[in-house]
Amino acid sequence: MTGAGQDAAPGWYPDPAGTPGMVRWWSGTAWSDVMMPAGPGVQVHRGAARTAVQEPAAPEAPAQPAGRRSRARLWVAAGAVLVLLVAAVIAVLGRSPGGDATAEEPVVAPAPAPGDPFPPGTVRIIDEVAGISYPYLGEGWSEFDLGRQLETSATAGQYFTTQEATPDGGIFISQCTSGPVAEGYGWAGPSTLQSTVTTLAASVRANYYPGPNTIEIRRDEPRTVDGRPAHLLEFQLSWDVEGYDASGERAALLLIDVGRPAPALLYVSIPNTHAELYGVIDRVVTDVDVLE
Repeated sequence: MTGAGQDAAPGWYPDPAGTPGMVRWWSGTAWSDVMMPAGPGVQVHRGAARTAVQEPAAPEAPAQPAGRRSRARLWVAAGAVLVLLVAAVIAVLGRSPGGDATAEEPVVAPAPAPGDPFPPGTVRIIDEVAGISYPYLGEGWSEFDLGRQLETSATAGQYFTTQEATPDGGIFISQCTSGPVAEGYGWAGPSTLQSTVTTLAASVRANYYPGPNTIEIRRDEPRTVDGRPAHLLEFQLSWDVEGYDASGERAALLLIDVGRPAPALLYVSIPNTHAELYGVIDRVVTDVDVLE
């Protein structure tokens, strides 16, 4: 199957395997191993295809670590799976990346402001324990089955492996996970949202990233999620540590007072080896629902 030409600009293109409503990243030389739903906030390219490119192989599910078992399934499919969006993309763009050799240079469709909601019908992860739901990010992302994180009393969500073996003997991942905040992080009601999420950020920085590292705060702001008070802390970490494929990561922690004894924490992290997915952070944190 033909796909984006090897001279096509890096960017999001309709999935060359033809998955309805999904786009895949083309780096300029190779396809990414993950996809995401098309829709508002995603710039979809069309361009000349001078050299056929093999469609990407379906990613293998990451092996489960020994002794760790997946918790109950928390995902649900909502509605039809974006079939109409494909027709809309084709109508707007004219054709997909597999055009003829004389086609014009790649162009980019107009994109609404980043962070617009995912299209209707997007599959959602329902975290009943934390009391929130948020979008499933598509092929290549697997149900989180790596055990409970220290910061939450239970952990649900999705991830994919970005490095199979790190110097400390573990794996490096990109993740979008959630759970009720564990005790010991300073939660004492809505007035402590900012101080609690700051403490949580210090914990994940110390527990899950190589050191020494530096931090740049990108956003530290109060929010409202489904009418509930919340606080968002987004930051960029950087490091120079031998043996790691990534030299930095962008992460966001969204802490929400869901009206339960423990607030809900949404934790999204993308290493710079997959910087094309940075836009996922804003799209997810703006599409969180609080469960009744």
